[in-house]
Amino acid sequence: MITPFYKSPDRAFTLLHGDCFELMPKFDFKFDLIFADPPYFLSNDGISYQAGKIVSVNKGDWDKGGSPELIREFNHDWIALCREKLKDNGTIWISGTYHNIFAVANSLTDLGFKILNVITWAKTNPPPNISCRYFTYSTEFIIWARKWPKIPHQYNYEIMKLLNGGKQMTDVWRLPAIAPWEKSCGKHPTQKPLSIMTRIILASTNPTAWVFDPFAGSSTTGIAANLVNRRFLGIERELEFVEMSRNRRLELDDYQTRITYRHKIKDINLSEALEPLGIVCEEDEAADLPF
Repeated sequence: MITPFYKSPDRAFTLLHGDCFELMPKFDFKFDLIFADPPYFLSNDGISYQAGKIVSVNKGDWDKGGSPELIREFNHDWIALCREKLKDNGTIWISGTYHNIFAVANSLTDLGFKILNVITWAKTNPPPNISCRYFTYSTEFIIWARKWPKIPHQYNYEIMKLLNGGKQMTDVWRLPAIAPWEKSCGKHPTQKPLSIMTRIILASTNPTAWVFDPFAGSSTTGIAANLVNRRFLGIERELEFVEMSRNRRLELDDYQTRITYRHKIKDINLSEALEPLGIVCEEDEAADLPF
């Protein structure tokens, strides 16, 4: 029996503390959307530049790389487990850089997914390259794929068009990195901005949909999901980040804080014309998680 580390009173946000490889086989539930920000395996004792300071690129033991064979096996195995948790018409989004995204794409193809797009996140405020020997790294990539080649997926075309000024949304998203207010409970070393996550969720789910993140980190995926009336399950191995996730979700129990956060995210404000604010209710118990 799985015991959640934290479950919000409205049952819209659930956290499990542990290893996703061990926990995913222990429950039978299928999600509308899976977002994953797996290790990039970049903790190689190098240095970078953040907020005016030279810092180590090391994130933790979980980000230390292995041989190419081990990395390929790692990607294949966690994606295969996620496939079992995805509805037949569901989609998966996976973020990465050139260090891991090609291996991820190969694993998706090998496992039968259909890749729909590769989003290029062009950061509007990237850190400088202090070596001055390379172009400045300013992009990350997010693969969007559906489970089956011939089963249609959810895509909220009209919302995305609205967010792009009445034009079709392209696969290049010019959005900033995380803002200071997103670090109110601390900062995860690979934390994604809420602007990215809300757009992903608005693009490919309907209200009250279930969203899953097997590498939850500080649960930006879950915070974004709840801000736009979706439900969330996250798994995180590191206790520090599970506690950070819980504290971030507790902030949303204050209604005014929730509204303030929504107003800070441009896509949410614009999308309200087509998708009004709603709060996840405690109905629909038959579709609830089994723990």
